[in-house]
Amino acid sequence: MRKKILVVDDEEGLRLTVTVRLKSAGYDVITAKDGVEGLEKARSLKPDLVLLDVMMPKIEGYDVCRLLKFDDRYKDIPVIIFSAKSEAVDKLTGEKVGADGYITKPFTAEDLLEKVRALIGE
Repeated sequence: MRKKILVVDDEEGLRLTVTVRLKSAGYDVITAKDGVEGLEKARSLKPDLVLLDVMMPKIEGYDVCRLLKFDDRYKDIPVIIFSAKSEAVDKLTGEKVGADGYITKPFTAEDLLEKVRALIGE
C-alpha cells in the first residue's frame, strides 16, 4: 500500500512541483493551499506524513503543527516543516511545536525525499 503525504503550501507552483516529485517516488499525494485546509485534511484523512509550509494564510504552519502534535489522535503523524525561514530560531520554533524535520527553501528533490524516506520509508 502506497504511503500518503499531505503537502500544505500556499504557493501553487511549489505544491505542484513537490507533488510530481513525491508521486514519481511512489507516494500518494494530497494537497492543501492554506493552514485551515491543511489541518482539516490532516485530521480527516490521517496521512502518513505532512509537509508543511510556515508562512501561509489563515493559520501559519507552526500553529498547524502544534495543533496536530499536541493532540493524542494525530501526534504520531510525522511533520516536516519546509520554509524559506532559515534562521536558527525558526528551526528551534519548529522543534518546539513538535516538527519531526525542517527543510529550508529552496531545497533539492533529493533532500526532500531523503527526509521523507527517513520518517516513513518508501
